Amino acid sequence: MSSSIASVSPVSRYTRLAAQVAALAASSVLLTACYVVPVQPVPGGPVQSPAAAVQSVAPVNTAVTFNARMYPANDLAARYGLVQGTVTNDMHGRGIFTANILGETYTGEATRSANSARTGVANGVGARGGWMRCTYQMNSGTLGTGQCELNNGARFTMHVGS
Repeated sequence: MSSSIASVSPVSRYTRLAAQVAALAASSVLLTACYVVPVQPVPGGPVQSPAAAVQSVAPVNTAVTFNARMYPANDLAARYGLVQGTVTNDMHGRGIFTANILGETYTGEATRSANSARTGVANGVGARGGWMRCTYQMNSGTLGTGQCELNNGARFTMHVGS
C-alpha cells in the first residue's frame, strides 16, 4: 500500500484541512485577549516613569451638614429661646446657612474669611424681611463657635457641630 497523498481520499483531505483551519482559528481567538508587556525598557524606546503611569483621581468633596445651636446672649434674644439652624458646607470655603426663629426662616450663605480655613461670616435673610449676621471660628473640622445678631439687636452665642 502506498502512503502518498494521492491515495488519500478527497473527503479525508478536506476533513484534515478543515481541522487545521479550525485549530488555527481557535488559537487566534485565544490569543486575541493576550498582549505583551515588556519587563525591560526597549533601548532607544520611549521611557515612562512609574508615577506617570498611575492616574491620579482628585477626591470628590461632598457637602457636609452641621447643626448650629444658638443660645440667647441678651434680653432681646431671651424671648426666642434656643434657636436651631444648619450649615451645609460645600467643602470649598462656602456653605448654606439656615435658621428658623419664631416661624421666620432665615437663609443665606456662610463664607470663610480670606486666607483663613477657620474663621468666617454667615448672613441670612428672613422670609418676612428680617436679617441675621453671624461670625464664626471652627475649632476643628467639625466643631466651632460664633456669635449671631438679628436686625432687632437680639444676640446669640452659636455652637456649630455635634
